[in-house]
This record gives sequence, structure tokens and C-alpha cells, in this order.
Amino acid sequence: MENEPKNKKIINIIYNDNIRSKETRELLESKLKEYGYIISDEFDYNAELNICIGGDGAFLRAVHKHGFPYIPFVGVNTGHLGFFHEVTPETINKFVESYSSGNYKLEDIYLVEAVVCTRTSCIELIGVNEIVIKGIDSKVIHLNISIDDNLLERFSGDGIIVSTPSGSTAYNLSAGGSIVYPTLKTLQLTPLCPINSKAYRSLQNSAIIPDGMTIKVNPEYRDENSILIIVDGKQIKYDNVVEIVFKLSDMTLRKLTFHSQNFWSKVRDRFI
Repeated sequence: MENEPKNKKIINIIYNDNIRSKETRELLESKLKEYGYIISDEFDYNAELNICIGGDGAFLRAVHKHGFPYIPFVGVNTGHLGFFHEVTPETINKFVESYSSGNYKLEDIYLVEAVVCTRTSCIELIGVNEIVIKGIDSKVIHLNISIDDNLLERFSGDGIIVSTPSGSTAYNLSAGGSIVYPTLKTLQLTPLCPINSKAYRSLQNSAIIPDGMTIKVNPEYRDENSILIIVDGKQIKYDNVVEIVFKLSDMTLRKLTFHSQNFWSKVRDRFI
């Protein structure tokens, strides 16, 4: 695709191996070609749109695989929940018509960034929904948690979730966290099974952290090799973890939307 003229309307279609996803891809490609769009055979970073067919998991994998591109995303839901998705296989014709006529909006999805420092190096991680700290093998872990270098708590329990507004309706909600409207620039710190006893005192509820503040987590020495980090469902293990610092990333992900007030409708339809 490198030699395509600049005025070519290139679109990436990303889909999983599900039979319904493959059938939807064929239908979508045919409709887009009617409107003069070119469907790239491989992921093209000069494309004007990424269309991801599948469920929320497929959407997240596509974003990570292609390095959080600035090309806008839109999802076609052939999975279960489909919270990131705006389109269904039944509304493809309407979607293509609306997109080609410019009848849509672009929204920013805020991302969470974590810098994980071991005794030898630091690694940057980016999450769309959340980054989770847990103990390996369901081990109780002990974490010193600070907000902007002010000690908040000495946490003991299964772990913590640091979620974005978009991720507030994912693992965070299942763990008892709050729903946060996607346009609010915040992170949410949610405890997982915190221990409260005479020996340990931990916050029982989630905390909303505004943009510009950092969440610093220092495992106790005995837990430096017991930390499991989970980024949007993908597990990562590092040895000798001494510090993890979270903040809202300077990067954002762009998503197409066609209904300015559809967030609460999604909450109602999927959770109530």
C-alpha cells in the first residue's frame, strides 16, 4: 500500500477468527468498496480509520498490537458485551452511510500509564481499561501507596486496580469500583479484597484521582518478587519490583461515536 496516492481513502479492518466476524468482514468490505474506500490487506498506518470486528477483548488486543495508533477506531460487535463498540452487523449499511457523510464525532479515550521500576531497570506500560497489581498464586501482598508522594495507606490484600474512565465499567466495576463518565480526566484506584484487622488497615472503597496526580506503589521488601502486573487482561511478571508509578498518559486513543448521549444507554442495556 506504500505507493497508493495520498487521496486514496484507506481503511484497516481488524477481525478475529470467529465465523460471524469473518462473515461481517466480508459484508463490511463490500459495502465500503461501494463508497470508494480501499481496504488494506495489511495494517496501514496511513489509513483514515480502523474498524475492529469482535468483542471488547478483540478491540483491546488490536489497540495493543498496533501500538496505540492515532488513527481513529470504531468497533463492530460480534462478541458479548461490546462496550467499546458503536456498530452491529445489522447496522453496517447505516454506519457506512453515516461515516461517508461525516455524520460522526471523535472522542478521546484516556489511557493509564505505569512506569515499573525493578532494581535494575524501568519499564513503561500503557493500558486502555486498567493496570492491575496482584500477588502471584493468589498471595496476599503488602503495598505502600502514595498520592503525589503523600502516603495514603499501607495496603494489604489481593491487590489493586488502577482504571481509566473507559475501564471503570470493566474489572473495576466488578470489584466494586464506581462508574466514571468517559470524558472525565481521572484515574480510579480500587482495592481488591483489602484486609482490615488489628494488624492491617486498608481502604475499603475506590478513590478517584484527578489528572496531574501520580499514584506511587512501593511493595514491601518481602513482596518484591511476588508482584503480578496485568495490563488489559495480559499478565506480566517482573523480578525485584521496587516501585510502580501510575498517571494518566499523555497519549489518547481516538474513537468514532455516532450518539453523543449513548454512554448511559450502554450502562443501562449492559448492566441493569
